[in-house]
Amino acid sequence: MNPYVDISKEVAYALAENLPVVALESTIISHGMPYPHNLQTAEEVAAIIREHGAVPATTAIMDGKIKVGLTKEELTRLASEKEVIKASRKDIAYLAALGKTGATTVAGTMFCAGLAGIPVFVTGGIGGVHRGAESTMDISADLEELAQTNVAVICAGAKSILDLGLTLEYLETKGVPVLSYQTDQLPAFFTRSSTFPSNYQVNHPEEIAAVIDTKWSLGLDGGLVIANPIPEHSALEESYMNQMIDEALQEAGKQNITQKDVTPFLLDFIHKATQGKSLQANIALIKSNAALGAEIAAAYQKQRQTVQSI
Repeated sequence: MNPYVDISKEVAYALAENLPVVALESTIISHGMPYPHNLQTAEEVAAIIREHGAVPATTAIMDGKIKVGLTKEELTRLASEKEVIKASRKDIAYLAALGKTGATTVAGTMFCAGLAGIPVFVTGGIGGVHRGAESTMDISADLEELAQTNVAVICAGAKSILDLGLTLEYLETKGVPVLSYQTDQLPAFFTRSSTFPSNYQVNHPEEIAAVIDTKWSLGLDGGLVIANPIPEHSALEESYMNQMIDEALQEAGKQNITQKDVTPFLLDFIHKATQGKSLQANIALIKSNAALGAEIAAAYQKQRQTVQSI
């Protein structure tokens, strides 16, 4: 085992026994929601995954160790500490070498899940090409990670603060399929739809598992995006959210907010502007993704067992 990787006993047992496991990021805990909503949501998401027959494996860098599966104490620490570093792929070696602590982003979690051999990962929304990227070159590392790491990502689409059209173009260039669950459109995080079509509509976890298994069996390395629309009762109206996002982007420009600080700033601005509605939507969509992710993980393990028995 890699000396920098520490897999919890529960997760290690599940992997050894070929039981379904779902990786979870930790920036949604440290940077995505305020305390104590973040800790409560993390615990509820883990419970939902267990209820649907899978084992949750939240990842983080804790005192220089890549942790796959966190204790209650570790989750509390990430949720309550103020100076937790956002850990993308570029940050992991630094944090591990110097014994520091970081919460893994989508890209960071995909890397950690790949190390541990976990093929399914649940998050809120993926990063992508930011608006104005033609001049700023602000493109999330999530997209490059999807291009090279064999982990399927269940999300509510790309974050609606992004340029969704360019994000889809980037994913297409990198050969990353975008599958939308029970819709032919790309969900836009807070809203169930967008003006952009998805690559394919899939209607059952078994279909998704078959696509995942076939992709990697063919040697087509890299991840997949499984876009699951936010539950209808929690979705926000598209034009309303676009207005909020435009205002947030203008304010970020005025304050010269750049690089990794952009997304947390925008989400915090939108949370305040919507009087907390965006936070409730965020919580609803991650719970919905967790349920679907666990079902996909179980279907994928069954698919693998069927293939191996032939």
